[in-house]
Formats: sequence, C-alpha cells, structure tokens
Amino acid sequence: MNRKAELERRTRETAVRVTLDLDGVAPPQVTTGIPFLDHMLTLFGIHGFVDVTLHAQGDLEVDSHHTVEDVGIVLGDAIQTALGDRNGIRRYGFAVTPMDDALAMVTIDLSRRPYLVFQVPSSEATGRVFNRSLAKEFFRALANHVGMNLHITVPYGENEHHILEAIFKSFGRALRQAVSMDERIGGVRSSKGML
Repeated sequence: MNRKAELERRTRETAVRVTLDLDGVAPPQVTTGIPFLDHMLTLFGIHGFVDVTLHAQGDLEVDSHHTVEDVGIVLGDAIQTALGDRNGIRRYGFAVTPMDDALAMVTIDLSRRPYLVFQVPSSEATGRVFNRSLAKEFFRALANHVGMNLHITVPYGENEHHILEAIFKSFGRALRQAVSMDERIGGVRSSKGML
C-alpha cells in the first residue's frame, strides 16, 4: 500500500510543508524554527516508525503559537490523506511511556470523530517557546485534522521537558498501533460498516 502524503499550507503567518510515509524507515527531518518542537516531532517519527520531513517558517517574532498550530494542522491533514479510506487499519492505539519522573498515557481512536482530552499536571516551567499550553494547541489542531479521538493523560511528572517528551513518544507509539494493518479487517473496523 502507498500510505504517503505531501502537503503544503501557506498563510500570511506561516508556511508549512510536510512529506509523510506511514510505513517508512527513514529518520525524521524536522525544522520549524522552534528547536524543542523539532526535537518532539523527531521523537514522534522515530517511536511511531513514521517517515516525516517537515519544514515550517512562521512569525516567531510575534510568538510561536501560529507556527505550532499550523504544524499540527498540516501534519494532521497529511496523516488523514495517508490513511485514505482507513480500510484494514486497527483503528485503536494505546501507549504508556515513562521519562524519568514523568509517565504519559496516550489513547487513539481513528474514528473520524475528532476530540481531544489533555490532562497534564502543572510542572516546573522550562522557559522555552514550546510548553504544555502550546502542546495542547498542537494536539488539538492535529486531532481535528486527522479525525482522531485523542486522549493524553499524564498522571504525574515534575519536569516539563520530561512530560512533553513522554507525551510525544507515547503519541508516536499509539499512532503506530492505530494505523497498523490487520489482514482480518476487510473494510473498516466498525459495527456501522463505516467510520
């Protein structure tokens, strides 16, 4: 199967281009102008076995919100496109990942019904231009554009870097499960016969 996508989004605030392969093995190549977001998206690609090449330019002189949200939009659209009709996918994915003091749990349903639950404790602020609040905006945009029910729960954690790293690793691992093919599934995995 060819589960690939190449998309671009240009606005007055940002320009984002992504190439994605859900079944790839190449190392991620990410440049957004926000080094910590680059690190997080690289972790997503590595732990999710997703080839992703993503380049973004945004109005970072204002702040990083527009860039982060638009990266979520374009990455979500790319995953949606690569999934096609969603026939044969497992649909559900779940992962629990520790990172030192933090533990992140991510659950996904590729139902075409977008919804985000983001339960993350307050933690030691890192002072970076990417933080818990922006992570929530990223995942909201992504969930809406994939058509994904996405639950992110961090029951505990002190260091924001560790919390966010555990989340992105768990997200990659959960997505890998959900997009994986299962030969027993002839169409879509739904009692309705469609998603």
